[in-house]
Amino acid sequence: MNSTTQLTTTEGKRISKRLVNHWKHKFEVSETETHSKIFMPTATVTLTPQEQYLDVLIENQQDDVARLEEVVIDHLNRMAQQEFTAEWQHS
Repeated sequence: MNSTTQLTTTEGKRISKRLVNHWKHKFEVSETETHSKIFMPTATVTLTPQEQYLDVLIENQQDDVARLEEVVIDHLNRMAQQEFTAEWQHS
């Protein structure tokens, strides 16, 4: 199951970079000019900074994605030093 959300921020690039740096010691990561990917054991998290928001995509191999959504948003909140409210869309 895939989950997506958009977080309203003008600091998407900085937040994405901080999260990748935080998790690169635990997971494989990749970075390009347009997005970053974090490869977890059962999921891939893609962060795509835009001018006014940060796109977050979780491609999960398991049906229960709620816990992973919580972990990702909690870490993004810490990296941003603010509280985002995520409205996850599932597909």
